[in-house]
Amino acid sequence: MDNVREARVLVVDDERALAGVVASYLKKEGFTPTLAHTGPESVAAAEELDPDVVILDLGLPGMDGVEVCRRIRSFSDCYVLMLTARADEVDKINGFAAGADDYLTKPFSPRELVARVNAVLRRPRESSLAEAPTAPRQFGPLRVLADGREVWVGNAQISLTRTEFDILDVLSARPQLAMSRRQIIEAVWGPGWVGDDHIVDVHVANLRKKLDDPPTQPRYVLTVRGVGYRMGTG
Repeated sequence: MDNVREARVLVVDDERALAGVVASYLKKEGFTPTLAHTGPESVAAAEELDPDVVILDLGLPGMDGVEVCRRIRSFSDCYVLMLTARADEVDKINGFAAGADDYLTKPFSPRELVARVNAVLRRPRESSLAEAPTAPRQFGPLRVLADGREVWVGNAQISLTRTEFDILDVLSARPQLAMSRRQIIEAVWGPGWVGDDHIVDVHVANLRKKLDDPPTQPRYVLTVRGVGYRMGTG
């Protein structure tokens, strides 16, 4: 997307007044917001609208936000920014496991929310056609095709969220480099992202599950104690 301000944003919150305030801020910034207030309504809206970003409250009537996120992930790779009224770590872990990319805890500043939307939309979504093709990266049975955003383990293609792929892409591009959580965040979320650096750990845990890469004896995504992560040889 050449202009992130043209993005379609689905705002899902059963607090209608809050959803309206968020939508008004988004509209002022040039986005096209659509509102939904229940779980089933939000899934139907996402299917119909094909949004670029979904702002998703976890506490919804009819279907909770985690299940909404799972269902949206079955047909869309849009960015999902989840909202939670509690700073409960379990809520965040469940949300990320369902495929969310980022989170904010209520109460939050609408300006910060809009900044987060801008940040995710500025993340690279595909390789530039003007750049030279990137050779496949091989780590034992694991193959990362950066240009096509594909990941294979042996003959099986692995379905990753955008954030999971972006983390794997960053690590696999420089496999000898041990990267700190902050370095990964700056490469994936952008240098302006503000939040808990351990968001990286949750996404890495989900990535390892999908790659069948046990954390006790990982082959692909290695933990570097006191630093962060680097690629293994497979």
